[in-house]
Amino acid sequence: MAKLEFKTLKFKDEANRIKVIFLKNYYFHIEKEALTKIEKHKLNTNSIEFPSISEKSANNKFMRLIDIGFTKLRNTLNNKKTLYIHQNSGIPLVGSGSFGIVDRGSNIIEIKPVTGCNLDCIYCSVNESNPNKTIDIVIEKDYLIQELIKVIKEKECNDIEVHIGVQGEPLLYAELIPLIEELSKINEIKRISMDTNAQLISKTIADKLIKAGLTRINISINSIDKELAKKMAGSNHYNINHSIELVKYLKNNPIKITIAPVWVPGINDNEISKIIKFAKENKVEIGIQNYLYYKNGRKPAKQKSWDEFYSELKEYEKEYKIKLILGPDDFKIKKCKQLKNPFKKDEILKLDIISPGRFINEKLAVSRGRVVSVINCKKDKGTVKAKIIRTKHNIIVATML
Repeated sequence: MAKLEFKTLKFKDEANRIKVIFLKNYYFHIEKEALTKIEKHKLNTNSIEFPSISEKSANNKFMRLIDIGFTKLRNTLNNKKTLYIHQNSGIPLVGSGSFGIVDRGSNIIEIKPVTGCNLDCIYCSVNESNPNKTIDIVIEKDYLIQELIKVIKEKECNDIEVHIGVQGEPLLYAELIPLIEELSKINEIKRISMDTNAQLISKTIADKLIKAGLTRINISINSIDKELAKKMAGSNHYNINHSIELVKYLKNNPIKITIAPVWVPGINDNEISKIIKFAKENKVEIGIQNYLYYKNGRKPAKQKSWDEFYSELKEYEKEYKIKLILGPDDFKIKKCKQLKNPFKKDEILKLDIISPGRFINEKLAVSRGRVVSVINCKKDKGTVKAKIIRTKHNIIVATML
């Protein structure tokens, strides 16, 4: 008898097909007829049994069905097609601003193991729920760790902070806690931080995050008023009381907390003072963010000038006697060696398409050890001629010629 067991897969019987759930938040289907062709089987939650064939034969045949299934992987949250990037995918983790690893020439390295969000914030800088974003991405934990170690080695810095700053909500990454545990074992990594809307963090999960090694949590709180908080989150399910209670719980634990509101002019102006008072009363740090206009972001308001923004923060600092204007020293940020960039802007080259990108008419190509986002590309495969239009911070973007 062959019994195949899986840590990241769960199986659910659905009439004429089997629903395969991957990393809690993704799924694909296998037709029962395809399974029957292998042999009669017994399905369990995390395993499948084939009574009369060898384990090798069962594994070979069943994994072919799994491989086909992964080409049809979808996100349970929004039903978007999902790309799983793993060690054998052929897709590098440096080169994209949407996923993987981003180095901006400091001792902070950003990692983005997942895309997708449980909210629909009206000010979202990346417009994560944009219908033109047709692909979600999830990265294999071991592959991310493996490539991160290479990046750290090249940077030659032993005071690294890894910041989990995804395009969406990091708690949607099923392997978040094991990921943090492994990050905390890397000698050069001294701090691990994370941005979150906090809605998926229970006290139990908070305890696990801290035990795993998370040292700073940046919690998005944009309004104390319940209804305005829901409006800004773009969700009637958003519960500001949950976030408030979580802050009160975390402040008594060994983790640094930063409340990180986005000040959106004309929308939450009257809430900023309330949030400052809340931060001061609970003795936690607050880092107010200026709503910024981004090409692909949402535009619910006009951006404040930086002069106006800082002038108003200074007034609040005087009124509440609390530090609001934060700089690199507050986050222990320092410049250090940056990854070598193998591309030059305006360079023209031929690129081999390997996968769809996140946006319609965006494709992913691989060249010189980097993933390259090729925009204005309607070809699904093959070689394209393209011009490099962005190389900053090793985020490589090309446009098809």
